Amino acid sequence: MYADGLSFLEEEREAWRPFEALLDLTDEQLEQPVEGIHGWTGRDLMSHLGVWLDWWLTIARELAVGPQSEGYDRLEAIGKDWEAQGDVLNARYRAEWAALPMAEVRRRFATLPGELRGYLTVVPETRWLKDSAHLKSLLGNTTEHYDDHTADLGAVLAAAGR
Repeated sequence: MYADGLSFLEEEREAWRPFEALLDLTDEQLEQPVEGIHGWTGRDLMSHLGVWLDWWLTIARELAVGPQSEGYDRLEAIGKDWEAQGDVLNARYRAEWAALPMAEVRRRFATLPGELRGYLTVVPETRWLKDSAHLKSLLGNTTEHYDDHTADLGAVLAAAGR
């Protein structure tokens, strides 16, 4: 799929770029409920994407120092029981991020993608790019996940008059 890590990193960067428009919205616009996106606000969308990026940042940090990742193992266990716990877990993460000051939500949303990209540059490619299970998980939490929420982004931006 990817000849080298840089190819993925460039593709991920471009896929993330549209979501950066959320950072240009006011706090009030980000708190405005938007019809048709799971009852979420722009803040909720930022939180949802951020949580799963943070999971992979943890995994990348672990893979940078060794071939195994406890974070990956936990994430895989969640995936195996997603039908039973996925909505509950997403609601828990949403509540955790809702308790954060907006400045912290913005900080995390602005920095997590770049931090993840940075760590992936030091993780040997055999541990993520050439490891099919790790790559599948990474894609599912980055570029594929962004694709899943492109319409949600459009709805938030439209509701904000953008």
